[in-house]
Amino acid sequence: MASKLYVGNLAYSTSETDIRNFFSPSGSVVSVNLITDKFDGRPKGFGFVEMSTEVEAKKAVEELNGKQLGDRTITVQEARPQENRAPSGSRNYR
Repeated sequence: MASKLYVGNLAYSTSETDIRNFFSPSGSVVSVNLITDKFDGRPKGFGFVEMSTEVEAKKAVEELNGKQLGDRTITVQEARPQENRAPSGSRNYR
């Protein structure tokens, strides 16, 4: 298991500090990346948390998946590798 986790179903008002505080009992949080819309900057309701070890990441998944953060039941799972995608707006001409 990798140490990077996907966190979904977040309230739009959730901050990086909220996430750090929520995950810290499971281990050392290396980074938090909340995803926002690239055009208007609004939160998309999900993000990624990197824990310092795979053991801490696994513990976080076991302890926090399906738990309440604010008024939302969140999803915590191992992050999948990012897909290679063509830049937005590009066309594949031949």
